[in-house]
Amino acid sequence: MGVPTSTYQTATQIGQREDLSDIIYSIAPTECPFMSMVGRGSASSIKHEWQTDTLAAAATNAQVEGDDLTVTARVPTVRLYNYTQISTKSMIISGTAEAVDKAGRKSEVAYQIAKTGKEIKRDVEFHAVGQYGLSAGTAATAREAAAVEVWYETNGSYASDGANAAKTGTYQPNTNEPTDGTVRPLTEAMVKGVIQQCWTAGGNPDVIMCGPYNKTVISGFSGGSTRFDIGEDKRLVAAIDVYVSDFGTHRVVPNRFQRERTVHVLDTSMWSLDYLRPFRQFPLAKTGDSEKRQLLVEWTLRSSEEKASGPVADLTTS
Repeated sequence: MGVPTSTYQTATQIGQREDLSDIIYSIAPTECPFMSMVGRGSASSIKHEWQTDTLAAAATNAQVEGDDLTVTARVPTVRLYNYTQISTKSMIISGTAEAVDKAGRKSEVAYQIAKTGKEIKRDVEFHAVGQYGLSAGTAATAREAAAVEVWYETNGSYASDGANAAKTGTYQPNTNEPTDGTVRPLTEAMVKGVIQQCWTAGGNPDVIMCGPYNKTVISGFSGGSTRFDIGEDKRLVAAIDVYVSDFGTHRVVPNRFQRERTVHVLDTSMWSLDYLRPFRQFPLAKTGDSEKRQLLVEWTLRSSEEKASGPVADLTTS
């Protein structure tokens, strides 16, 4: 049956209102697991320093009756540091863009401030969990905080041609970055080995942080478990979110921003993001018909004791 002659259709209709949803959709991830899991502290200088100490190794301790005292030499503390890093973004919004009626937000300035704050948070996470070496910066170059992978020295599983960030002095962290070796498949034995190293050194690792691909590999670990088909709600449990080893219980946390080739075995109580200037936004000088804003955070990464954590490095990524 055809359309009757002279039927008035939307193709020629004038005055249709725009159908624009009042919601702005975005799938860009904003979860920053490392920032959420570790501590939060403060810094008071661009060179942020702290100390670590340890106890003498346990040994047989038997004294001859009446023997004269032999003084035991004491070991001094170790003084560590990291530099603060400035992470910032800015924006300029015209007066008209702020004034017009908009879908999905009332104020363009407020919307862009919120969006930019999330972007900076992602940038901090990306750097903190990476392999970036320490940089004091100059008048022309930015300071950079040493990232997680640069702190590892005592523990870890590397390929035969891979290595941690070789130290150029007696201090930590370092300006060097880890040596990436030939990639190899992740195995349960590698993870268990690094957990044991961390525990033996005195740590209590509570998190296994990994990229998305190696999260699926960990979910395939057999351990001592059996997968169950939960018939009543038709679910097959085939993921591991908590791994129980001989040395404790460890949450398995995927991180979109870390290097896929490294799995981190972390004692999160020994890591902290310390802020010289917390997240904040500043209005900039008005020079015309626009609103200017700068968002900024000045932060550094503190490793209270690197021996408590370690990497499983040089892993296949697909």
